Amino acid sequence: MSVLEVRDLTKRFGDVLAVDDLNFAVGEGEIFGFLGGNGAGKTTTLRMVLDIIRPTSGTITVLGSSPDRRNTAAIGFLPEERGLYAQMSAIETIVYFGKLKLMSGIDAKKHGMELLERFDLADRAKSNIGDMSKGMAQKVQLACALVNRPQLLMLDEPFSGLDPVNQGLLEDEILRASQRGAAVMFSTHVMQHAERLCDRLLLLRKGRKRFEGTLEQARDELPGRISALATPEIAGVPGISAATVRNEAHGGWAEYDIRLDQGYSAEQVLESCTAQGIRLRRFEERRPSLHEVFVQLVGSDQEIGS
Repeated sequence: MSVLEVRDLTKRFGDVLAVDDLNFAVGEGEIFGFLGGNGAGKTTTLRMVLDIIRPTSGTITVLGSSPDRRNTAAIGFLPEERGLYAQMSAIETIVYFGKLKLMSGIDAKKHGMELLERFDLADRAKSNIGDMSKGMAQKVQLACALVNRPQLLMLDEPFSGLDPVNQGLLEDEILRASQRGAAVMFSTHVMQHAERLCDRLLLLRKGRKRFEGTLEQARDELPGRISALATPEIAGVPGISAATVRNEAHGGWAEYDIRLDQGYSAEQVLESCTAQGIRLRRFEERRPSLHEVFVQLVGSDQEIGS
């Protein structure tokens, strides 16, 4: 079942086309990476799903209905721009957000304390947000997004500003939400998190979808590469579009960086080498990283994380 469906979604701000005919769906238990450079339309799309702004055209359905207060209780959201009330305590803040999600105060406090315990903040439950470090406050805001046990969890650049320990905690929470059946959608321009977490990915450029699919399907968008220690005859094997010598070796051997023709696999090239009696001392496939796919499909002019 699709928890979130977006169909033919378009948003204009005057002459600026921020989101251009966007289509995708996110299912139960799925972790969906919404990837793009700064200004690609990620935050605008999330705000339309939340009914903060309205589309110029197209439709959005959350659990079978249009976004409005009827499905508020089913959604958790962590905004890119973090901000909590400095004079409220951590647990008061979490309970407040739980009530906004139509929870009872008792249930919100109980689950809020469970989250603070998990985030190693139980001893700071009554501390004011203004007295906390940035990292602590970010964990409280994450607890606010999770307190209602959302069926749709949306995170906008959630790893921004987190140290490695808290990035790991956030990754664990994303996996935990998925395992209990929530649809998780997070926007990011940092590719490593998407590689580790996502079941499917969408690459966005200037509001328009450039790719949607699994990580392996994304990698298949680029020609394969091989590192080999071989004799020069390897350059003539079918399926090799370029074989660049990286280092010369003795006795006719050389280290080659090889780029495959689109549609050829490393296995096919290895079979051809074996059939032709080409000598090999090393033959290693190098799959493209998601960063390389992003640069190829979205463009090197887009600002992305490493």
